[in-house]
Amino acid sequence: MVRMATLKKERTRRHHPLLWDSKYSTIEMYGRYTKDLGEYAKDEARRLRLLERRRKKDDKARNKELLGVRDNKFFKASSWLWRNTFARLGEDWVFLALLGIIMALLSYVMDKGISMCTNSRVWLYRDLTNHPVAQYLAWVSLPVCLILFSAGFVHLVAPQSIGSGIPEMKTILRGVALKEYLTFKTLVAKVIGLTATLGSGMPLGKEGPFVHIASIVSQLLSKIITSFQSIYENESRNTEMLAAACAVGVGACFAAPVGGVLFSIEVTTTYFAVRNYWRGFFAAVCGATVFRLLAVWFQKADTVTALFATNFTADFPFDPQELFVFALIGLVSGLGGALYVWVHRKYVLFMRSNKRMNKFLQKNRFLYPGIVSLIVATLSFPLGFGQFIAGELSTHEQVHQLFSNFTWSKNELTVEQAAIVSNWRTAGTNVFINLIVYLLFTFFFSIVASTIPVPSGIFIPVFKIGAAFGRLVGEAMHLWFPYGVRYGGKLAPIIPGGYSVVGAAAFSGAVTHTVSVGVIVFEMTGQITHIVPVMIASLVSNAVAALLQPSMYDSIILIKKLPYLPDLLPSGSGMYNIYVEDFMVRNVKFIWKGISYQKLKEILKANKGLRSLPIVDSPESPVLLGSVQRYELIKMIDKHIGREKRLEVAAKWMKEAEEKAREEQERLRREAEELQKTRRPSRFEVSPAPDILKLRERANNEMLPPQAKKETSTGFSPVFGTQPKKSILKKTNSFTLKGFTPLSPHSPTHTPYTTITGGTESRIRSAFDIIFRKSATLQDVTPDPEVGSIGTPSISGTEGIPLTPGISKKVQLPRERVIDMSAEDQKAWELEEMGKPIDVENLHIDPAPFQLVERTSILKVHSLFSMVGINHAYVTNVGKLVGVVALKELRQAIENVNSGTLTPESVKQKQEEEAKALAQKEAENGDRLTFLVVAKS
Repeated sequence: MVRMATLKKERTRRHHPLLWDSKYSTIEMYGRYTKDLGEYAKDEARRLRLLERRRKKDDKARNKELLGVRDNKFFKASSWLWRNTFARLGEDWVFLALLGIIMALLSYVMDKGISMCTNSRVWLYRDLTNHPVAQYLAWVSLPVCLILFSAGFVHLVAPQSIGSGIPEMKTILRGVALKEYLTFKTLVAKVIGLTATLGSGMPLGKEGPFVHIASIVSQLLSKIITSFQSIYENESRNTEMLAAACAVGVGACFAAPVGGVLFSIEVTTTYFAVRNYWRGFFAAVCGATVFRLLAVWFQKADTVTALFATNFTADFPFDPQELFVFALIGLVSGLGGALYVWVHRKYVLFMRSNKRMNKFLQKNRFLYPGIVSLIVATLSFPLGFGQFIAGELSTHEQVHQLFSNFTWSKNELTVEQAAIVSNWRTAGTNVFINLIVYLLFTFFFSIVASTIPVPSGIFIPVFKIGAAFGRLVGEAMHLWFPYGVRYGGKLAPIIPGGYSVVGAAAFSGAVTHTVSVGVIVFEMTGQITHIVPVMIASLVSNAVAALLQPSMYDSIILIKKLPYLPDLLPSGSGMYNIYVEDFMVRNVKFIWKGISYQKLKEILKANKGLRSLPIVDSPESPVLLGSVQRYELIKMIDKHIGREKRLEVAAKWMKEAEEKAREEQERLRREAEELQKTRRPSRFEVSPAPDILKLRERANNEMLPPQAKKETSTGFSPVFGTQPKKSILKKTNSFTLKGFTPLSPHSPTHTPYTTITGGTESRIRSAFDIIFRKSATLQDVTPDPEVGSIGTPSISGTEGIPLTPGISKKVQLPRERVIDMSAEDQKAWELEEMGKPIDVENLHIDPAPFQLVERTSILKVHSLFSMVGINHAYVTNVGKLVGVVALKELRQAIENVNSGTLTPESVKQKQEEEAKALAQKEAENGDRLTFLVVAKS
């Protein structure tokens, strides 16, 4: 018996070396993997996690490469909240009401924060110590720290939040997309930075930044709604909401809804659509109402009152002869406003042109803000220079006292009146000197402070300058006419507070080039007794300032060189003789029918600044068919090779592999049965176990897509799967594995007698290997980024019997699985798919984009861009795309026309030069060709 067994072994080793190796290789594996089995499982799990993370990272990188944005969980959560609450009530009404309420809450919270900073500063100065040096340190330390914090915070979070915000909003409403200007991080930087800046006591305002903040809130709300309501994806609808947001910003800042709407129209738009009127009013009223109600609820106010309430005499507030004085106030305010704008622009350009200083300040970013804040805080110290400029008062208190209803220069004063006047005169000076010093200090240092890289506005400083100037004129009028002006037998007393109101409206209107400031003043004071003087002074100041200088916001646009369209000068005759063909861009980037996905992706990557692309019939015949938004093209690419399509194709491949595996298994079974019938059974025949490694490799190869399958040899006996005869060999540590067939790709089948010689350790390793190899092509429906695709449900056969008692408790597969490709297959599949032509039928094409013909005058182009608010238009010739005009080219052309450099003569001369250069180039090419022909012959 022993000899027969030995002979059997020798015969098997000589005739079937592969079977001999596969039979006894498991014994070698047992010794090799006993110690590092746990490490092997951990390495496989780690490798699969890294593979899944790399796959997700590639998907995000592709989306970011084309879109330029990332998915935000905040927007997803907010969109779900909106979809299940407010979206059921309506569209614009709820949107505008929410916008107004949010802005009112932000304004109230910021005012409370500013008040806390101001009160803390006064408390440190008054109550902490009595020593002058200690009081000075306490007075200047908090403003300097707040300014340095604000400068550092906005620089790190969002540098786009620096400055006012109205010039940029004017540019955005003209159709220009400023990068990351209306984002959430810009909102955070603007709110926190503005609170710290105003809390420091710098002569700066909050009106401009509030317009920017309201615009950001409107943009974020639109993004949230866009996730389920596509109407807000429309560019015109987005512009309408931004126009309403500008009104909300002013309304929530001053509790002036009517003036806020008019002010936003004057400041931000050239042509205003009347259909947006009700949106601005409704949102501004919601914001202003909630802002004043919050003061009643939380500050224990008696009722809803004006921000700077006055009590001027309503019976006879002014004499008709005083109207001449009010007109003079408007004239002087217009000159002063133009001077303010000119000095501001010259100072900013000086700081920018001095390269050495500019380079030094860029390296030391905190030096300039620290020096300016220290100087301003030192000058406003109450025990020093601050006693001449009411340095101990906050901005709100200063304006409220300037609007007071009594005369400061009279001798008989009540206790309350004397307390107010004590802030505006000293033992050695009177109110006139203090008002002049206050006016000059605010004039110059508001200009210097506005150049600090922090969020800030200029409306409140110029408002205070005008109020001080008007108060100065009113006090002088009282000295000249102590008993009032006599008219018609009656004496009209002089009200200096009314002059202050008129001066504030006139000077701020001159700087901003707006008349609606008068309406804001009426809403802020709660009285319209001085409506005629205010309107006269505002109109006169606007007329004078407009002749001398642009508005402050237009001046900032010129300084920053924003792509804003200037107006054509009426005296320029070139506006009728310059056509769009003279300044259009002829090298147009376009797509066409039949373009491949790969070529489309390359065009999108190379032109990330284009928000839409024209689509033509073909490159040879570029007949304009329409335009497609960049977002639509990106969505089409993602739909074509995205995760959903990839999983669908992988599932299809898996199904085909399963069918082929079943057919192969059935074929092998039939061949085994036929072979079993043809050969004679032997009592002493031994059927060795198959090569486990080769069978596992083949099983996994069957799961791969058809083009990625490996050519592997079977490496097992053709009689595998049949019932062998009883072995007469010595009994070893072997077992019968039920429920495993290596040919099955994912679910084992029952094989009654399959003998494996090896050990428990090799079986455990085989189970681990099978699990991990399956996990490489099976993934969770919603995979966890931390654990990748490894899960822990039980492995069992088709009959529900566990593979081994120990493994079923420790290793489990996820309950729900989806099939995905490997990295190599995904790359090959994407390469193949990207070579296919795009599907134009399922693409959202705008069939009527803005088009111009070559002979359209620059005046018509300017009017079209200004009224409609577009940012580009295509130029066609008999339907064929020949060029494109964007805001940049139009702006440059308008500037050249206004300066006289772009004229019909210069255009003709340029065309002749281009024709000569082209003819010369063709002649050179002809000479070179002739030379080559002669040389060759």
